[in-house]
Amino acid sequence: MKIKIKNNGSVLLIAVFAIALMSVLTIGIAQMHTEEVQLMQNQVNAAQALATAEAGLNDAFSRIRQGNDPNIASTSFNGGTYAVTAGASAISSLLITSTGTTSQGFVARVRADVTKGSSSPYVIRVDSLRIN
Repeated sequence: MKIKIKNNGSVLLIAVFAIALMSVLTIGIAQMHTEEVQLMQNQVNAAQALATAEAGLNDAFSRIRQGNDPNIASTSFNGGTYAVTAGASAISSLLITSTGTTSQGFVARVRADVTKGSSSPYVIRVDSLRIN
């Protein structure tokens, strides 16, 4: 005498649940990876904007050392642009602000309070430096 066990569909049901679980895990991991890549790209763009702003500040320092006006209109650098404005400061002789912008639109500002020496080539002392 044979006993017949009915397992109709139970293996199929377990397989469907296993595939669904693996699909959810795969989608979750892919989403986390996408977010990490975007965060990394934002960090790179912010660093590029800061480097561009620092280049503008260094350009202004070079102009001051030569005795020229440190104000700089929009200048191309590293695929982006920088602009420098200088004005009188209550703390020292000059407050220089350099704004760097990347081609992706990220912006960084570097501000320096500087004191200029009295004889040419002018020595520059940075009294305070503020980033963003």
